[in-house]
Amino acid sequence: MENEKKFAAVAAKPENKNWDMLIKREGALYTREGDVRSEFERDYTRILHCLAFRRLKHKTQVYMNVDDDHVCTRMEHVMHVESVSHTLAARLGLNTELTKAISIGHDLGHAPFGHHGEEILRKLSNKCLSEDFWHEKNGLHFVEDVELLEDDYKVKRNLNLTYAVRDGIISHCGEKDENGLRPRDAIIDLKNFVNKGQYQSATWEGCIVKISDKIAYLGRDIEDAIRLGIISSKEIEILEEMTKTNDKDAINTTVIIHNMINDICDNSSLETGIRLSDQIFEQMNTIKKFNTDYIYLNKKFDTFRNYTELIINEIFNVLLDAYKGEKTFVSLSERKKLYRGELIEEFAKWLACYCSFENENSCIDDNIIKKYNNKK
Repeated sequence: MENEKKFAAVAAKPENKNWDMLIKREGALYTREGDVRSEFERDYTRILHCLAFRRLKHKTQVYMNVDDDHVCTRMEHVMHVESVSHTLAARLGLNTELTKAISIGHDLGHAPFGHHGEEILRKLSNKCLSEDFWHEKNGLHFVEDVELLEDDYKVKRNLNLTYAVRDGIISHCGEKDENGLRPRDAIIDLKNFVNKGQYQSATWEGCIVKISDKIAYLGRDIEDAIRLGIISSKEIEILEEMTKTNDKDAINTTVIIHNMINDICDNSSLETGIRLSDQIFEQMNTIKKFNTDYIYLNKKFDTFRNYTELIINEIFNVLLDAYKGEKTFVSLSERKKLYRGELIEEFAKWLACYCSFENENSCIDDNIIKKYNNKK
């Protein structure tokens, strides 16, 4: 087929001029005899086994946790992104192992309570740390500094992912309406990312995941909104008029994904980048605007937003008040008597994993402990 494998020459494979940097890890990763996995396949399974990935099943994309198994969760979403990006990468001749690993890890840094939770944490971070909070950066923080896996010697270590996967996680921001995505030229220190969307990915595979992320959530958010009564048939008619379609079935997850995958394959090239046709790109932005106006900013979420703000701020204030330097664990022990529930106890267990004054005989890598012996 005319548009098949046309990006093969620039795929993240051993022939790529940046290959050694793309598979580089911050430290040596243990090996096992007979392991048949590639570097990116190891990243995929390391993410799959970590606790942050497991927590995605309890985080909804947009809505407050509802008692409905059919409302999209972050875990389902990353599977959609993995599927879309795999199809695109395979058709265009790119490295599907890399798109799979970036896809499964791209949302590990998302806050609870959807995008509103991220807004609240951003305010707290700016106020208390003078730093911005954005989930792409937090995702990189989690895979580099927080998530632990036990190695063959019973030592818990960070995920230690390859550069290409870590880069794909922090650079996947799709909030800007961009068409014709191209990777940046330089292999930079990822700490240079100070703003979301500041740099494009270092790989074409990262660009594929970025556009797949947007394709995956557009129709799915509409389906959930209909199911939960957030929007009605009247709003769907408005969307049909906006997108100039008369068939209600044409605006759903599978149709949107199918049409946009084919359109990207037909219109992308090394010269123009990963892109949609002007018509489909405009349609995508129209659907995105509809979702913003009629779903994300819907007044029906006001109570949920207030509830979210109360919960996150209260948890933050309780834990911040408990921090007393090296006496923090004494402080937490005293507060267990004041607060019902598991917050204090679970936080103490979590903190103990990373602090040397609680872990003289710890099975945690010393490099991890050093990072956490400070209030920040």
